[in-house]
Amino acid sequence: MATKKTVLLTAMDRVKIARDPKRPHIYDFINFVCSDFEELHGDRLVNDDRGLVAGFGTIDAFKCLVLGHHKGATIEENMEANFGMAQPDGYRKAMRLAALAEKFHLPVVTFVDTPGAYPGDTAEARGQAEAIAKSLEFFSLLKTPVVVVITGEGGSGGALAIAVGDRILMMENAVYSVISPEGCAGILWRDGAKAPEAAEALKITAADLKRLGAIDEIIPEPAGGAQKNAKAAAAAVKKAVVKALAELVKEPIDKLVDGRYAKFRAMGNFYK
Repeated sequence: MATKKTVLLTAMDRVKIARDPKRPHIYDFINFVCSDFEELHGDRLVNDDRGLVAGFGTIDAFKCLVLGHHKGATIEENMEANFGMAQPDGYRKAMRLAALAEKFHLPVVTFVDTPGAYPGDTAEARGQAEAIAKSLEFFSLLKTPVVVVITGEGGSGGALAIAVGDRILMMENAVYSVISPEGCAGILWRDGAKAPEAAEALKITAADLKRLGAIDEIIPEPAGGAQKNAKAAAAAVKKAVVKALAELVKEPIDKLVDGRYAKFRAMGNFYK
């Protein structure tokens, strides 16, 4: 009897799966994971960035703030959302609503899927670097539980700005890195064709990051990737999020914040 061969995916294979346009996006997760959702808009300063979606919803028994990058499912949505590359307005919207969640003692669940923050002149003019830095500080001190789910691409500071949390969950075929493999290859070797080598060296897969302690849990995906069965993938995400929330809400808030700070301070420290 013939045995089924196990296909070993390379880091670059997972990059391609993470970027698949049919992979579930933020509204797919909201529809499958939340029993209700009320989207809120605007940073109350400049704009309502469509690259980052936020609102209050119910996940199982937990009322919480749900926010995440929005890549879009159609060309029109891609353009409106800037392919998930948030402007400063998006990060300030996230902070505004997270402060509201903190006020009402509601946990925050973030969905990360972006190639990176928008690098254009409009973003720079409105303080992109300051918005990301402020978001890192803000979420590190937020006095409410924060669960992060990396669902597709976790690109650089644009991802990390909403990825400072108490539990960092990562889907099996997602990737998370300081730079894209293509960008890394261009810098190191001046040759984009070496992107697969860069992907391996960067240690951007869920398995690598779990081993390094950068994430807490890997969420399994359906065979072939989440894009093959979005409903099943979302069910696995919901199960992991609910488990994390159930554990975190029992913790004293000061202990939670101290632990979150210690978690991120310890990353990259491989010498005891």
